[in-house]
Amino acid sequence: MPEYSPTVLDHFQHPRNLGDLPDADAVAEVENPACGDRTRLAIRVRDGRIAAARFRTEGCPAAIAASSMTTELILGRTLEEAATLRDEDVATALGGLPRNKMHCSVLAEDVIQAVIEQYQANTR
Repeated sequence: MPEYSPTVLDHFQHPRNLGDLPDADAVAEVENPACGDRTRLAIRVRDGRIAAARFRTEGCPAAIAASSMTTELILGRTLEEAATLRDEDVATALGGLPRNKMHCSVLAEDVIQAVIEQYQANTR
């Protein structure tokens, strides 16, 4: 098993915001075809800010931890603020990821972008 930071292990063993989000304003799912990791992110927006976020991830410990951290990072942000989050931000918040697991933070960035696009499509 790769060497994970204490923060990665904590988010893997005790994921935040895991599960489904009833009455979500947008839901998006992305998959990494290379490794098969898959993440679904659901958000609820109130007064222009992400008021709730839930995820479900099938994948390795780093993918689950990255998804958990992603929900923590986007909560309370505007959609514009959330859209600026990058994979490096997720990896840094996790205390770093092994080089061969950086794709997990890319998956997190991709799902943020996808759920924002879905929200915008739903509210047009």
